[in-house]
Amino acid sequence: MFENLKEQPADKILALMQQYREDPRDTKIDLGVGVYKDASGNTPIMRAIKAAEKKLWEAETTKSYTGLAGDPGFADALSSLVLGDAVPRGNIAAAATPGGTGAVRQGFDLVLQANPKAKIWVSDPTWPNHLSILKHMKLPFTEYRYFDSETRAVDFTHMIADLTAVAPGDVVLLHGCCHNPTGANLTQAQWKAIIQLLLEKEAVPMIDIAYQGFGDGLEEDAMGTRMVCAAMPEVIIAASCSKNFGIYRERTGLLMAVSKDAARTKLNQGTLNYLNRQNYSFPPDHGARLVTMVLNDPELRADWAAELEEVRSSMLGLRQQLADELKRLTNSDRFNFIAQHRGMFSRLGATPEQVETLRRDFGIYMVGDSRLNIAGLNKTTVPILADAIVKAGI
Repeated sequence: MFENLKEQPADKILALMQQYREDPRDTKIDLGVGVYKDASGNTPIMRAIKAAEKKLWEAETTKSYTGLAGDPGFADALSSLVLGDAVPRGNIAAAATPGGTGAVRQGFDLVLQANPKAKIWVSDPTWPNHLSILKHMKLPFTEYRYFDSETRAVDFTHMIADLTAVAPGDVVLLHGCCHNPTGANLTQAQWKAIIQLLLEKEAVPMIDIAYQGFGDGLEEDAMGTRMVCAAMPEVIIAASCSKNFGIYRERTGLLMAVSKDAARTKLNQGTLNYLNRQNYSFPPDHGARLVTMVLNDPELRADWAAELEEVRSSMLGLRQQLADELKRLTNSDRFNFIAQHRGMFSRLGATPEQVETLRRDFGIYMVGDSRLNIAGLNKTTVPILADAIVKAGI
């Protein structure tokens, strides 16, 4: 049967990583891959995670399975971090997943289980894997306009105009914070308007929150998600611990199904358990247990929050430095959006040809849609990038 297999399209980001590795230039700069890097170019293990691992190594007595939904303590701790007191715990069904990607995939499976006719509405642009998974699952989806390529801000007028076509029971996928790939976030007033529209349309929001703490702070980044959950009858949330806990390879995520009717939680939880069983049975536990330990230990949590704030402040500083350097070189403020965006990413608005010029002539690697990873920079490489951006005609 294998002769019937077809070559699958290469993942553009992974292909870019391979190109970067093969580039012999010492001056090359990687702004493509979506992981945080410190000033030395390393992706460090956070202090609190390292301390929790030591404690776990000494205290752990078994490697037996947890439950189908993972350890309940993880769901308690992470749902509290994401939702605060916006929703009672009894209204939240939750299941651990292999990373945020696993949560997204299981979330789409939940939609398929609950309403096979639902259409998924996805921002244009969005994280490419959203579309890849939807296509693989053969789920119907359509895109709504989100980003203004001229202002590099949220195109809210057209976003709302597109979402007026949402049908009852459709699912609208939203980024909780630090929009990937643009870095352009919704304001509180815009969240309110979207909530009102979704209520009127009887649509179901699905929120992908992968960067809590990378934008304006842990509480601030959760604002939109909490507003939605406090107002809507039903919400699906896919949360990731890869970035804000720095445990990328541990594959630690959580899928939440929030219902205003607490009587539905038992059925929702049983469905999440069932979906896990059909896919991978028991989710990974190591990363989830570390996160639980960090969040439940006051000393570890304080150290984790402090280090996360250092990471956030560093990225904001790099954003401001790049915007200032480009203003100096161009004598204009047209790159101010870089300082206004939040999270690891910004979309420059460059053409594919200009992105290729950056790679070919300057050894600067970014995704073809001109998404750059701010965390791939340091104070030394910011002027190099700014000079290249100007010389490439962006």
